[in-house]
Amino acid sequence: MADGLNEYRTARVAELLSDFRTLQYYIAAAPCNPPDMDDYYTEGWAALRQCALDGQHILNCAADVTVPCASGGPDEQTKAELRQVLLDAYARRHEGQKIYLRQAAAQRWIEWRDQILMGGRPHMGNQQQLQAVDNQLRVELASITDEAVYSDLLNSDTSMGRWTAEDPSLRAVQRWVRTRRC
Repeated sequence: MADGLNEYRTARVAELLSDFRTLQYYIAAAPCNPPDMDDYYTEGWAALRQCALDGQHILNCAADVTVPCASGGPDEQTKAELRQVLLDAYARRHEGQKIYLRQAAAQRWIEWRDQILMGGRPHMGNQQQLQAVDNQLRVELASITDEAVYSDLLNSDTSMGRWTAEDPSLRAVQRWVRTRRC
């Protein structure tokens, strides 16, 4: 028997896809190469390039269109299909948010590094400051966990009054991501 929630499911999928599209714009707009190619292999620039690759990968991943046949008629089949699409959209948004947060950390690293260098190049006098900035980047990147991102997105959705009753679990999101790795 139909539960009458397909309208909510459809709206939720649209919200998630809109969020993902916005994240993709931000991810695509971030720089990947430093103005000075001597900085190409520094940690922040390497992180930004990896984010660009990850962003392209999540965009290019094919959707899982295998939906089990549901008994109970067309409304139940639509429900099963919407739940599958919901998982796909939710997981893409989750991964997009992780990439976006990593990019933001790397871009802060660039700003801090530029403040230290003041238009100059690294030298013995600023080596400790640069090392501290590198360490801070590592700490920030390590703090961007699946659990933290999932919790932040759930809190954000809840505060916006979005329907989250059937959002996938963190485990389901992680399983979706694992099946998309190459």
